[in-house]
Amino acid sequence: MTTTRRIERALGDWTRQRLPAPLAELVMFTLKQGWACLFGFLMLIGLIVTDRIWQDDWTLARYDALVIWAVGLQAAFLIFKLETLQEAKVILLFHLTGTAMELFKVNAGSWSYPEPSLLKFWGVPFFSGFMYAAVGSYMARVIRIFDMRFAPYPPFWVTVVLATAIYVNFFAHHFLPDARYVLIVATLVIFARTRIWFSIGDHPRWMPLPLAAFLTSIFLWIAENVGTNTGTWLYAGQETFDMVSFAKMGSWYLLLYVSFVTVTLVLREALSRAPLTAAEARGEVATT
Repeated sequence: MTTTRRIERALGDWTRQRLPAPLAELVMFTLKQGWACLFGFLMLIGLIVTDRIWQDDWTLARYDALVIWAVGLQAAFLIFKLETLQEAKVILLFHLTGTAMELFKVNAGSWSYPEPSLLKFWGVPFFSGFMYAAVGSYMARVIRIFDMRFAPYPPFWVTVVLATAIYVNFFAHHFLPDARYVLIVATLVIFARTRIWFSIGDHPRWMPLPLAAFLTSIFLWIAENVGTNTGTWLYAGQETFDMVSFAKMGSWYLLLYVSFVTVTLVLREALSRAPLTAAEARGEVATT
């Protein structure tokens, strides 16, 4: 068992021994979610702290410091085995697809990074890809930490087509009619029966996948408000302390499906075409 697995197990045992079962499950669910989004949380801390302390006359630009911070975090996660190499592959995919979107969107005028920086290309600072990588890190880690299974899962090729259509629409809606509402309906139809099975203690729980995507989009919208309130990036026509439009939750909801399918390109073992029972989710019954 890895060091992180031992830490997670020891924390779970300590909590269950000292709290009533329902409260222990709630506490463990919260702690596990926090542990899963550690990379993203530390990136947000970097945005907040640098916004509070940085001075315009400092030699090192704030965006460049954020690049150093992000690279240092990624290196530390690998060195201390907080991420596996398999999870690192997922995060690299997120970094590449996220950076491609940033380059297009920034130059299309959707949002901007207003501060100067040496480590910047076509208006996009190099740390921006790590913000997408934080989503990838969360997804890969949360699947492992909660021992997640997804069942019944649609045909894999269908999910890839859906994710590709969503990703293309983020670019194409600048030139063609926006298909996001059609795509939202498509996610509900395709994943209507898919449950996310997850383990907190000894009893597996489940949640509909579309509901999980919606709830996660709310937290990503909150995180995005941290980014704009620190002036790290701003949408067209937005001032620093303006709230990000609620409509952006729809964008995050769709992007989460792109993110999820990207994760499953590497972590295919979590998928099951057949529905699962609670016993199967616990691994007590062999599944195909």
